[in-house]
Amino acid sequence: MPEIIYQFYGGVHPPQAKISSQDAIVSAPLLERYVIPLQMHIGAPARLLVQKGNKVLRGQMLADASAFVSAPIHAPTSGLIKEVTTCLGVLGTQLPAVILESDGEDTPAEPLAPIPNWQDSAPADLLRRIGDAGIVGMGGAAFPTVIKLSPPPEKKIDTLIINGVECEPCLTADHRLMLESPDKIIAGMQICARILGVKRILLGIEKNKSDAVDLMRNKTQDTSIQVCALDVRYPQGAEKQLIYTLTKRKVPTGGLPMDIGCVVQNVASVYAIAEAVIDGTPLYQRITTVTGTPLQSPGNWRFRVGTPYAEAIRLAGGVTEDPVKIISGGPMMGVAVYSLDIPITKNTSGILLMSGAEVSQYQSKSCIRCGRCNDTCPMQLMPGILSVQIENESFDLAESWHVMDCMECGCCSYICPAGRPLVQHMRRAKADVTALHQAAKAAKAAKEAREAKEAAKEAKNSPASAPGKK
Repeated sequence: MPEIIYQFYGGVHPPQAKISSQDAIVSAPLLERYVIPLQMHIGAPARLLVQKGNKVLRGQMLADASAFVSAPIHAPTSGLIKEVTTCLGVLGTQLPAVILESDGEDTPAEPLAPIPNWQDSAPADLLRRIGDAGIVGMGGAAFPTVIKLSPPPEKKIDTLIINGVECEPCLTADHRLMLESPDKIIAGMQICARILGVKRILLGIEKNKSDAVDLMRNKTQDTSIQVCALDVRYPQGAEKQLIYTLTKRKVPTGGLPMDIGCVVQNVASVYAIAEAVIDGTPLYQRITTVTGTPLQSPGNWRFRVGTPYAEAIRLAGGVTEDPVKIISGGPMMGVAVYSLDIPITKNTSGILLMSGAEVSQYQSKSCIRCGRCNDTCPMQLMPGILSVQIENESFDLAESWHVMDCMECGCCSYICPAGRPLVQHMRRAKADVTALHQAAKAAKAAKEAREAKEAAKEAKNSPASAPGKK
């Protein structure tokens, strides 16, 4: 089979720093207390089903999906609901949450009924199970998986792409999962393929994970799954770039992969799908990399949701020196956090600690028009020009220059010799453009409501509506 090389435009080669790639996954011990956010997904927070003082069992549904874009939340262990409160999220906002005090027994709830004969099950039944299990995209986006696997009838899907790239530096959770649970991952791929009715399954893995490439190829010899070894280049694992690399198809501006016949799932997500369908286990734990040079023992752990970052760092042996930055996720697209009270959620792929030698303070300078950001932008935008537009608060102009297509991968900031905070400018512009559109939509709705009210009032007061008039 000919090797596939990267084909997407741009990208960079940051140091990989995958120091925990040889560390086997370790299941974290049971804690006395878990802080469980009710929003571990894109969309509406889940609707709480329990109250303070309720006793719950491991895997019991604590909160159900409250809207079309939402996902259920399940108890990570058995115990007592000590408090219904809020907790700090990664972005610094307060999220609705419950505090679960463990009883130390870890008693399981009545499991979801396993579906061992899923090959003969109706796609609707498999989708229902995925929704009930609370599965979301575990590569970072946390979009409810049941929606992603339910494209409209007019969107004809012919290709399922599984993302095992893990191009973000420092993170190794997906790599270890492929090495340690290949059969479950393969089963999850095949379940997704049955739901979508597709025969073409492509698994993309970067060549720096050659052991995973070899293992997955060996395991899929008698299947329709094609394992594709990809050249190492960030952001190879971004959805649009991965699709283009493997199929040469381009997702249109403002469009979705389903618009070009593709659905993309992360390897951790399809593993969770297999657990939900075959074993009846809902999603209440995940593999997370805890890494960084300040740590005593970096590694990969299977954490239950609600585990505080502080506990994750303690399990990694604590620190040998004070970190100057702690990042949720990886160094390119992760978010710096200011508290260790933040709980691990379904999309916490990594916790990264950085030392003073790895982090530098710099003074942003004026753009020198070198064009390096243009050359590295995977979306073929012009970050330097957009940045100046945004500094001048010309958000309408930035929108016309396609700032909303920015995926905030950080390539432009990484390569900029002037130290300009380009990706931060893009985030600001996207937030402002979104707010402007929402305000315009609200104003339009209010105007239409006023006009409808005035029209109804005029109709009521018109002579034709008076009694006895025809």
